[in-house]
Amino acid sequence: MNDRTSRSASDDTKTTAARETSGTADALALLEADHRAVEKLFDAFGKSRGDERDTLEAKAALAQRACEELTMHAIIEEELLYPAAQQALPNDDKLDVDEAYVEHFLVKTLIAKFETLKPGDKGFDATFKVMSELVRHHIEEEEGELFPALRRTGCDLAALGKQVAARKQTLQGKLDQAGSRAVGDKT
Repeated sequence: MNDRTSRSASDDTKTTAARETSGTADALALLEADHRAVEKLFDAFGKSRGDERDTLEAKAALAQRACEELTMHAIIEEELLYPAAQQALPNDDKLDVDEAYVEHFLVKTLIAKFETLKPGDKGFDATFKVMSELVRHHIEEEEGELFPALRRTGCDLAALGKQVAARKQTLQGKLDQAGSRAVGDKT
């Protein structure tokens, strides 16, 4: 049994509370919150069944938001977390970071497919399902291996958390300014 499954819910709550310093969560707690948010989007998409117009619109909105969240999250991890991890981790743990970059590349490739795919198109649901499975696997590895290894290094996760929060705010602001397009909308 791994460390993650052997902890109780109250231990997780205490750990998360301990990671929050002066109102700002540490970097890993912020990234874990992103993970939970995208998992909720995946779950909601999985519950959307059928080809009715309302269902297709719901799938479009869920896929859109998931792609936006994943894109922001990948930028933050690649610009801030992974370089910090490469510096802080011993050589034998750096493979986890290399794998994470490859997984991001694959997810970004699938996200790009949604620029042309529309809900109801052949392959839309399958692409979203594969993307969600890949992301869930990535989350499991990060939270089960990379994040604990990074915590053991003594890396200043509170300072990194401030950078992560600021970068996310900047990216979300740019997204808000640009306005969201529906998945498959090339206009």
